Amino acid sequence: MGEQGAHSVKKAAKRATGAAAGAAAAEPGKGSGAPAKQESRLAMVRRARRINRELAEVYPYAHPELDFRNPFELLVATVLSAQTTDLRVNQTTPALFAAFPTPEDMAAAVPEKLEEIIRPTGFFRAKARSLIGLSAVLRDDFGGEVPGRLADLVKLPGVGRKTANVVLGNAFGVPGITVDTHFGRLVRRWKWTEQEDPEKVEAEIAAIFPKSEWTMLSHRVVFHGRRICHSRKPACGACPIAGLCPAYGEGETDPEKAKKLLKYEMGGQPGQRLSPPPDYPGSPAPPLGAG
Repeated sequence: MGEQGAHSVKKAAKRATGAAAGAAAAEPGKGSGAPAKQESRLAMVRRARRINRELAEVYPYAHPELDFRNPFELLVATVLSAQTTDLRVNQTTPALFAAFPTPEDMAAAVPEKLEEIIRPTGFFRAKARSLIGLSAVLRDDFGGEVPGRLADLVKLPGVGRKTANVVLGNAFGVPGITVDTHFGRLVRRWKWTEQEDPEKVEAEIAAIFPKSEWTMLSHRVVFHGRRICHSRKPACGACPIAGLCPAYGEGETDPEKAKKLLKYEMGGQPGQRLSPPPDYPGSPAPPLGAG
């Protein structure tokens, strides 16, 4: 980890300790600096935007955690990421793109060969059908190029709004909200929405934030969900936004115990990307079969 990256993580840890301590002092017994039960919409929107600003300071390096070099690679990697980790996808795609670097190549793939390469990502037969199908459509209808419109992307086999928004936001610079399991879980935990359906979640969150924030908001929330605000045991005592969270106290509130729950660079461990951005403050993930 570089000096700047180490400083970023240490600063985040210091902010987390201070915020959690403030939350614990706010209401003895519960330790929550959370909003009142009858929070108005205006108060919720202000709190949501403050959380976004706080997360921007904690994760200034937030980014898509899939390795890619072009829109086609991001599209394929995102399809593969269903029901598995970005790490496992990143460990699988080097061999995949070496064998099938273009939509034309992948559309002509022997299914069994493609399945064998992507087997580590799970559901490999269904994913192989989607990859061959979407590659054929790209070849036949879009000149071998990934389209930059939501309406076109969602027509591709295996591509829904979540995948389309990932590609648009990170390959084309078109703002979009990516509602994956982490994002949906956290925005409900923070009382930004009560919706369960991803499209309804997307619509309600889009109404809270300016369009220019949508893509980076998605990265920050997902980063926070993977590193601190875990599903079963959130690290509340190490959370930088503890004082703004209605769910503070659902997880471990003791700062020292909470620190042990931190993951990836926050916990001094490798991230999910084999080829992370230059400003990423953690170490690259190992390739498949290493270690």
